[in-house]
Amino acid sequence: MIPAYNEQEVLPYLFERLNQVTTTLTDYEVELLFINDGSRDETLPILYRQAQEQQNISIVDLSRNYGKEVAMLAGFDYVQGDAVIIIDADLQDPPELIPEMVQYWEQGYDDVYAKRRSREGETWLKKWTSKTYYRLLAKFSNVPIQKDTGDFRLLDRKCIEAIRQLRESQRYTKGMFSWIGFKKKEILFDRDPRIAGETKWNYLKLFDLAIDGLTSSTVAPLRLSSVIGFIFSICAFLYLFVVVLKTLLFGDPVQGYPSLMAVILFLGGIQLLSLGIIGEYIGKIFYETKNRPVYFTQHVVQAKLRNDK
Repeated sequence: MIPAYNEQEVLPYLFERLNQVTTTLTDYEVELLFINDGSRDETLPILYRQAQEQQNISIVDLSRNYGKEVAMLAGFDYVQGDAVIIIDADLQDPPELIPEMVQYWEQGYDDVYAKRRSREGETWLKKWTSKTYYRLLAKFSNVPIQKDTGDFRLLDRKCIEAIRQLRESQRYTKGMFSWIGFKKKEILFDRDPRIAGETKWNYLKLFDLAIDGLTSSTVAPLRLSSVIGFIFSICAFLYLFVVVLKTLLFGDPVQGYPSLMAVILFLGGIQLLSLGIIGEYIGKIFYETKNRPVYFTQHVVQAKLRNDK
């Protein structure tokens, strides 16, 4: 399963490497399922042309750009096999790892996920923020979160059916992989730089994904804001007690207008931060209570597999 958004430059390389790998899987019939996530370049025409040459290519054309998380849900809805391997179109995740994943699946593992040993072609800031974020998420999440792990993995049919039941519109699929459980196996790999084209993930989108991950996996931010509010309330009460006591015993006037303003502004910032955290959770409730379909498709091409009736 390959979600694709504006990947016209990389698709020829992707077809070549995927076909080289799938020809080695002689015991299996392989479907290449592409989810076109509202691409505005030549991605969709290229996929259609390749589907005419390869009968094992399926295409799900979404009605607009919904984002990778929703595109993966569409893939889970349309995948036909006993297992699915999720891989990005940019070839940062090596297709050559697929046979090893299949071997572990044959041994009885339901979720074979690839953990990044190194990340080539990424800035130190992105590596550091990613590492820090996943460690914080793992610490506060209610379920174990795989560190330094993306969507590149093999999932058994039972995992696919479990994910399909989670119809949330505000999705964080990496957390869902952990939440559903099942027997997991980790394999290590070195992540390559993007082979062609440009990344679609800027820091703003990564920040949005991080917020979705936190608010989808844990209520720790709400509890943290409550704890901070309680601590500051106790400190304020103690300070008030000291001021009143000094005034009664020593007649000291209350001074310090600049420091008073600094405290007020600081507490105001804490209150706004807490309101923002609460707003994130309320916003998720707002979107989910609409109960809208998660996505719409414009056109679907199903691969002609040998076991089709």
